Amino acid sequence: MIETDVLVVGSGPAGSTAARFAAQEGLDVILIDKKEAIGSPKRCAEGVSRHGLERVGVEINPRWATRRITGIRLTSPDGTTVWLTEDKLHEVADGYVVERKVFDKYLAMDAGRAGAKIYIKTLATGLRRDDDGQFIVSCVRMGEEFEIKSKILIAADGPESHISRWAGLKNSSTKVKHMESGVQYEMCNVKIPNTDVLEFYFGSVSPGGYVWIFPKEGDIANVGLAVIPEMADKPAIEYLDDFIAKSPYLKDAEAVEMNVGGDPVSGIHKTISGDNILIVGDAAGTVNPLTGGGISSGMCSGMFAGQVAAKAIKDGDLSAKRLKEYDELIDEELGEDDRLYSKVQEYMLTLNDDELNKIAVAFQDVEFDHLNTLELVKKLIKASPKAALKLGKLII
Repeated sequence: MIETDVLVVGSGPAGSTAARFAAQEGLDVILIDKKEAIGSPKRCAEGVSRHGLERVGVEINPRWATRRITGIRLTSPDGTTVWLTEDKLHEVADGYVVERKVFDKYLAMDAGRAGAKIYIKTLATGLRRDDDGQFIVSCVRMGEEFEIKSKILIAADGPESHISRWAGLKNSSTKVKHMESGVQYEMCNVKIPNTDVLEFYFGSVSPGGYVWIFPKEGDIANVGLAVIPEMADKPAIEYLDDFIAKSPYLKDAEAVEMNVGGDPVSGIHKTISGDNILIVGDAAGTVNPLTGGGISSGMCSGMFAGQVAAKAIKDGDLSAKRLKEYDELIDEELGEDDRLYSKVQEYMLTLNDDELNKIAVAFQDVEFDHLNTLELVKKLIKASPKAALKLGKLII
């Protein structure tokens, strides 16, 4: 039996950030991950904003920041294009496409430097409570079975989170209908008109989601899409292959890696804490339900979890009531946007290709102060009478 103050299961951005912030407060922290190489395989388009990194104290490093992004390009089903780039924005957008296989390792290394112990290739196989209410996690590492007992358990084990389910937390998991099916190629010899811009394609090309092209170093890019299975009439990979076959930018591109997985777009779960436990990142549903992006919000949830865990342990109160502070921080920082984007997502799912084309035309003459999801939603409401009717009351 190994005993620790905090055990974090899962070393994605949310888990490693939680481990770092808890360790910085002087706690004994163990971070475990079932993979033998943190960050691999990736299940992500790899985009993150500078603000999201700065919020949790992560400094930009050229080892993992492969491309600085200064704008986006939106393309409707009929090919109408909306460019939101430096020359059209009052405030320049600022983000990065990262190399997750390196980025995630750096975040874990930051946790290790703060004092956290890291166990790789360590699989959590079960969970039980001790007589004192603390969790004991059964683990297997290289054929060796052992247990870890922790005062506070932080579940960072992704959208399929076994930990929250094993802990018996209700309303703490993503329902199948809210899980998008995603597939992505990392490709070389990609020829896009602007390599500092993220590209998005909407409509029946990807039912319920969108296609993306995220440029990386040189001629490399992530090319992928996500669909809502019940809206699709074929597998996600067939939609992606069809798109690539028709794209002039990808006619000579070659795939060197394929990634598949689910993206939870249900919004933040109703239950993200309990006695001796906190849930973070994808496991907590902190993914933006409109865009499917989750790195920044996941790291933010990890920061709050590490901070709340440290204060609770120092106070000697590990109850659900005490840990509710975490829920309050999440709601204050992410809750309002999460609820808004869920409503916008519901609205976007009602639009057909013709309606998306009309919105793209209306966007041609719209001026943007700066570029973020909220700004796009506000301009959508102004540009589209239907959007104003459905969503106008949400933004006042």
